Amino acid sequence: MSGARAAAASQPVLLAGALAGLAVLAWAALLAWEHSSLAHAMHVSALGAPSLECARPAPLAQAALYVGGWLLMTVAMMLPTAIPLANVFLRLTGRRADRVRLFALLVAGYLLAWLAFGIAAHAAHALAARWAEGSGWLWSHPWVVPAATLALAGAFQFSRLKQACLDECRSPLPFVVARWSGTAPRRDALRLGIAHGVYCVGCCWALMLLMFTVGVGSVAWMLVLGAVMAVEKNAPWGRRIGAPLGVALLAAAAWVAYAGHAGLA
Repeated sequence: MSGARAAAASQPVLLAGALAGLAVLAWAALLAWEHSSLAHAMHVSALGAPSLECARPAPLAQAALYVGGWLLMTVAMMLPTAIPLANVFLRLTGRRADRVRLFALLVAGYLLAWLAFGIAAHAAHALAARWAEGSGWLWSHPWVVPAATLALAGAFQFSRLKQACLDECRSPLPFVVARWSGTAPRRDALRLGIAHGVYCVGCCWALMLLMFTVGVGSVAWMLVLGAVMAVEKNAPWGRRIGAPLGVALLAAAAWVAYAGHAGLA
C-alpha cells in the first residue's frame, strides 16, 4: 500500500512535467514547421498577403493548416502560463482515481478557449484582408494596420479589463476553489479549463494579435511574446512590466506610423 500511495503522490508531479514536456514538443514542432514547405500557411502579412515563397493553398486547406498551427502556438506559448493552475488542480484532485482524465479535461478546456479565439481572429483577419483588397488607400499605406495593432495592444495594457483578467489568472487557488464542486467532476474540470482559458484570452488577446503584425508563424516572435505573457501572468514582479510595455508598444506604433508616412519603411 505504501508503494501505491507513493505512486499516487508522485503522479501530480509527473502530470505537471508532462504538461511542460508537451510545450517543449510544441516548440520543436513549430521550429520544424517554420523550416518546412508548410511554413507559408502560417506566414501572412498584416494585410493577409501570402508568403512569397509559394502560392497560398486552397481555402479549406489553408484553414486546416492554420488551425493546426494555432493549436501548436497555443500549446507552446500559452500552456506553460497555465502550469500554476494545473498544479493547484492536481493537488486538489490528486487522490481521485480519475485524476488523469480530469486533468486532461482541464487542459482540453483551456485549449478549447484559445482555439475559439484563434478561429475568430483568423476569420476577422481574412475579412479585413478581403476588405483591404478593395481599398487602394490601405494598400498604398501598408503601415496603417501594423501601427493600429501596436497602438491597440499598447492601449489595452492600461485597461481595467486587462487588469481584471490578470487578477483572476494570478490567483489559481481561489480560481479553482470557486469553480470546483466535485459533484460533477468531468463537467467541472472542463468548465474550469474553459473559464481559465477565457480569462487568459481576456488578458493576452491584444498581445497575441501582434502575431498578425510581425508574422504569424515566426518562432522568434512567439518566444518573445510567450515570455512576456508568462511573466505578466505568473512572475511576482509581473505587474511592474504592464505600464512600461504599454508605453513601449504605443511608442512603437508612433514610430511605425511616422516611418510609414515619411516613407522610411
